[in-house]
Amino acid sequence: MAEQKIFAGPRIRRIRNQKGLTQTAMAEGLGISPSYLNLIERNQRPLTVQLILKLASVYKVDPDELQGEARGSIAALREVFADPLLAGELPGDQELVEIAEAAPNAAAAVIKLFRAYREQAERLSDLTELLAREGHTTALSGARLPIDEVHEVFERRPNHFTSLEEEAEAFTSLLDPGDDLLGALKGWLRREHGIVVKVLPVATMPNWRRRYDRHSQRLFLSERLSPFDQLREVAMEASLIRMQVAVAAEIQALKLSSDEAKRLARFELGRYAAHALMMPYQAFHSAAQRARYDVDVLRSRFGVSFEQAANRLTMLQRSGSAAVPFFMLEVDNAGNRFRKAGAQGFPQSRFGGGCPKLPVHAAFTQPGQIFVEAVEMPDGAEFLCVARTLEGPQGAFSERPRRTAILLGCDIAFRDEIVYGAALPALAVGAKPGLVAATPVGPACRLCERSGCLSRAEPPITRPLGLDEMVTGLSAFDFQ
Repeated sequence: MAEQKIFAGPRIRRIRNQKGLTQTAMAEGLGISPSYLNLIERNQRPLTVQLILKLASVYKVDPDELQGEARGSIAALREVFADPLLAGELPGDQELVEIAEAAPNAAAAVIKLFRAYREQAERLSDLTELLAREGHTTALSGARLPIDEVHEVFERRPNHFTSLEEEAEAFTSLLDPGDDLLGALKGWLRREHGIVVKVLPVATMPNWRRRYDRHSQRLFLSERLSPFDQLREVAMEASLIRMQVAVAAEIQALKLSSDEAKRLARFELGRYAAHALMMPYQAFHSAAQRARYDVDVLRSRFGVSFEQAANRLTMLQRSGSAAVPFFMLEVDNAGNRFRKAGAQGFPQSRFGGGCPKLPVHAAFTQPGQIFVEAVEMPDGAEFLCVARTLEGPQGAFSERPRRTAILLGCDIAFRDEIVYGAALPALAVGAKPGLVAATPVGPACRLCERSGCLSRAEPPITRPLGLDEMVTGLSAFDFQ
């Protein structure tokens, strides 16, 4: 079989431009004529083995990079043009190579558009089946979106990935960051992959947190992000490159049903790996125990945000070196719950997290303040809850800032090991030592049978309403 020819003109041109060389200067270094180099850059001549070796020795170019970067794009483009809608437009392999090489960002955009088109068609197919089975009155909420699947999978399992922790420790040893992790990561990305990190103003990146430009090999970050979030974005990019095999194995183990769900899971695992890199397990675990899990102490010590330190506390469940099993819930001021995580899986059945009396909702009344409260479920289970608001990306003067609130919780039995336990009020004078006053809450209004609740937002599905016309209760929904 004839060996496949390598056409890498745009990449050779990019290497030459990055090094500030003219065609004449580069041709002289490679021992070829400027006209021959011009033909190579226009993909009219393939690279020879001798030229590849010369590029590697003179300009330190990895030979695999000359043919590996566009392989994935070429395969994906081939899939795009195999769609029946484009059957009459199928280009040849060389044309696909030219598209992927000459305009990598445009090729990525075509692939992304095709994926969105295909996934939208799948959703419409699922909805059509649902309507055919149940009739046109079916609510749209009956459709299960990929993001719902990802959330459910992550909430059910422990928030600990052993393989990613081990990869993060190996990466930290390689970087040897000292007190400048961001600088070490930027240096590694530039040195190993030619990627330069740059912060851009809001006017240039009005809608993005980050953007990787494949053509110029630059990672752009928005100036809206805090220094902590900028560090996490760079750590995510580096982790997803360095740990791609481990991340792919974890995604495979999650057994997700669609490509979109797998991409979302990859993003979540990238966040996890970034936190593991920013807060190494053993160092963070030891510091957490010494500080009695004081999140403000930990955020200062590791140079991270309150949310990042609190999130990391839910991950400390390594076999033989486990910490207090915290769980976490994040909501916005409209009550939407969009992030849950637990050291042993979010305790949905015992805790729920849908009660409007939880301190995470009260936190919005005093932004930046920490609320500590013990709560008691209808079955008698008690939890210690710590809540605080979080500030999102910085907006302009005319923009309303994004604000959410985080709840960090654990079983009340761990209160003596946690600094926040001292803030819990005692039950009463003369009561049994160790008991605390707990706020009665429920898993969610629809599942809660506590009567006379001033915070009730929905009636319980387990009780009939309005049985006694002569009595009006305190709740908006009366039941007996």
